[in-house]
Amino acid sequence: MEKITSFQVDHRKIVPGMYVSRIDGDITTFDLRLKKPNAGDYMSHVEMHTTEHMIATFIRNSAIGRYIIYFGPMGCRTGFYLLTRSLANKTVLETLKKVLKDVIMYEGRVFGDTEEECGNYRELELEDAKNICREYLYILSSYSGADKDFEYPQ
Repeated sequence: MEKITSFQVDHRKIVPGMYVSRIDGDITTFDLRLKKPNAGDYMSHVEMHTTEHMIATFIRNSAIGRYIIYFGPMGCRTGFYLLTRSLANKTVLETLKKVLKDVIMYEGRVFGDTEEECGNYRELELEDAKNICREYLYILSSYSGADKDFEYPQ
């Protein structure tokens, strides 16, 4: 059986960052890596779940919202996948930085925090998402938007 693309990356070399995982025509899959794989420091379910709710809502309501195909967590709890259509990497980076700031500054209820809107609505905590977004914004602050910024470590 052929290995899928994400299993062909040496996870021992991945550090937190933002990577282009694959390009399929006009669709780019970004690996938004918040935690170093296999290092024992993973997002908790509540952190991952709440961060997903907040970023997904903000990014789909951003200037690039119509180009967002998917945003969701990695099962390993080290990051998220973001799939976009027809956007420059730098545009996605700058929008993501703004979205992270929006989450950090947000005061209110977690988006989708009711039984009608979510399959596990009791496990959401805004402060957890804000902490994750602060950590990731710090990681992305060193990114210039150059193509090399988005390459996996060799």
